[in-house]
Amino acid sequence: MTYEFEAEMWLWEARKTDSWTFVSLPPEVADEILELAAPYARGFGSVRVEVAIGATVWRTSIFPDSKARTYVLPVKKEVRRAQGIGAGDRVRVRLTLVDLGAGSPT
Repeated sequence: MTYEFEAEMWLWEARKTDSWTFVSLPPEVADEILELAAPYARGFGSVRVEVAIGATVWRTSIFPDSKARTYVLPVKKEVRRAQGIGAGDRVRVRLTLVDLGAGSPT
């Protein structure tokens, strides 16, 4: 399952000095992912994904944010540097769930 959306990048308040930068998934996307991927969730409720922002594609996990009632996507420094983006920028994200259809849930 693949989703495309635009969202603003933001810094995690607890780790601003380390520049941990995230994108929050739109609520409707997060709700669908929760429904589809719950049996495949890993530690901390994370879900493995493949992501593309601009020309950069990588694999990571999204993590549930119970306070915001969505998933958050970490955007690593190499991606931000390669795409010339940072906190406050709106980015177009293509996100594909990795583990769905890969056999039985673990």
